[in-house]
Amino acid sequence: MRISDEDFEKAIEEALQSIPARFHRALNNIGIAMDDEPNEREIATMDDACSELLGLYEGIPLPQRTNGYGGVMPDVITIFKGPHERICATHEELVIQIRKTVMHEIGHYFGFDDDYLHAHGY
Repeated sequence: MRISDEDFEKAIEEALQSIPARFHRALNNIGIAMDDEPNEREIATMDDACSELLGLYEGIPLPQRTNGYGGVMPDVITIFKGPHERICATHEELVIQIRKTVMHEIGHYFGFDDDYLHAHGY
């Protein structure tokens, strides 16, 4: 399944817009980016080398931020286009998976680990 960069970005934006307002308000010092493919360093963060890296959260999760938190670079969530295209067969499936990936990475920002997120469908 192939998708244009514009449509991929639009799907990411729509996923972000679907986040409830109370969680949206809690997003602070974080940027969302897209990239075609993860690099070697990003792939090395994976627990399971057999699967595709769909997204990556890099930063200090909200629960770990203390009163001394400040003056740091923004956290970054990167959503990878190529892996999404490879695992999805239809446009609808791709949009659903992008939303799921965005929610999964936002979950890491809020301090949830992979086991918790996978157990809850993300």
